[in-house]
Amino acid sequence: MKYLVNSREMKRYDANTIFRFHMPGLLLMERAALAFAEEAKKESGCLERVLVVCGTGNNGGDGLAIARLFLLEGIKTDIVLVGNPKKATEENLRQQEILNAYGFAILQEIPKDTHYTMVVDAIFGVGLSRNIEGSYAALIETMNRLSARKLAVDIASGVSADTGAVYGTAFRADKTVTFACAKVGMLLWPGNEYSGEVIVRDIGITAESRLGETPAVAALEDEDFSMLPVRKSHSNKGSFGRLLMIAGGINMAGAAVLSAKAAYAAGCGLVRVLTPEENRIILQCSVPEAILTTYAGNTPEESVVCEAIRWADGVVMGPGLGTADGARLLVKNVCDMHRADPSVPLVLDADALNVLAANDEWMKGLGGNVIITPHLGEMSRLSGISVAGLQADLPGAAAAFAEKYGVVCVLKDERSVTAVPGGQTYLNCSGNHGMATAGSGDVLSGVIGSLLVQGLPAALAAPLGVYLHGRAGDFAAEEIGACGLTASAIVEGIRRLTKYASGKEANQK
Repeated sequence: MKYLVNSREMKRYDANTIFRFHMPGLLLMERAALAFAEEAKKESGCLERVLVVCGTGNNGGDGLAIARLFLLEGIKTDIVLVGNPKKATEENLRQQEILNAYGFAILQEIPKDTHYTMVVDAIFGVGLSRNIEGSYAALIETMNRLSARKLAVDIASGVSADTGAVYGTAFRADKTVTFACAKVGMLLWPGNEYSGEVIVRDIGITAESRLGETPAVAALEDEDFSMLPVRKSHSNKGSFGRLLMIAGGINMAGAAVLSAKAAYAAGCGLVRVLTPEENRIILQCSVPEAILTTYAGNTPEESVVCEAIRWADGVVMGPGLGTADGARLLVKNVCDMHRADPSVPLVLDADALNVLAANDEWMKGLGGNVIITPHLGEMSRLSGISVAGLQADLPGAAAAFAEKYGVVCVLKDERSVTAVPGGQTYLNCSGNHGMATAGSGDVLSGVIGSLLVQGLPAALAAPLGVYLHGRAGDFAAEEIGACGLTASAIVEGIRRLTKYASGKEANQK
């Protein structure tokens, strides 16, 4: 697991390193410059003529130091310094003095009719919180138009380190070399589109610099597959959990099929599907491993639902369920049962969320043993916040909803966010655009439910399930390509991934 930081956290850890551990700020700046220069040298054929554009803050100071390193190695480099010289930081002024002592020219505007092979952006750092306008905006647009490889120092100027929002305009980097930790905003849309490839380099701001504080946002990695449930050789199908799926309305049996298949692929021992009688043949043919409990009419008898929940170690409700009166009654009954006995974890997905959005009082009191998995449209209906408003601060929106209702909230987007009430928020960095396909969410609910019944707590099953789901999509895309990827291919990717994850775990042991 790696931690991601926002602007406030990064400033605090930087200050702690300087004042608590007595690391000179100028030394950190020099280490940042050296790290960036090393990464820039990996850009084959792009160092023939370099332009470094610097602001007057410490990000600009990094840029000035980088330019000096280039010049001392004989790389043709033009340095442009922009901004109010009276507002230059102490470290920035020192870097200017060093350049002046060497006799290197510092320009005030980009030379015309010069062909650059690399453009380095060091104008604004992580502290930017206002729109870029006027001469700054014109400058960044000019830099973006240059036909050169574009690298950003720490963060692309104009991207919010906290939310990924673009402040009017932003530098479009091919690569961002960031220091200590990746910043949350460079991984969220639209900031990720301006950040390019993100490289994290150590410059001496270590875990000790946090002084015991845990950053609010983390991202799982392949090493975290070690947290997957341990499978013992002496076992039976009941050893790996019993998952009840309340899914698949009439003409929507496919959602139940995909979710059940995904649950089995992720290691579940028994899957039972509670679904209308009309879906029997489809499910028996598509998922013969599943146990079926079917019902006639609009909704099952309450006694049937109670018995099925008592049988289960976990429940997934919602994929393909529909929102008609029968589905509404079923959702209400299950939520009421969960409030009365919250011991069986509950995953609410898809149409269950659409029903709850129209009856928000049913959400109250469900508690932390519940996971919800809304996409942005569903979350907008649940929260009353516009999709644009949610995208303006995805981690904040997920965390606020999790705290309000006491549920684990998986807010699905290009970079899905999982928020645990009173705990960690996770930003998922696995997956690809091919997973924006019908049924992908049904597969995810099956994966999360599978991990729950195998013994993982909701606070871990949700983020680990999201990461596993994304990596399975990556495996599938490697095999068949992202374009035309289907939910069924993601299920097959899960099977391949669990084999890979088992090998990783064995190697670690």
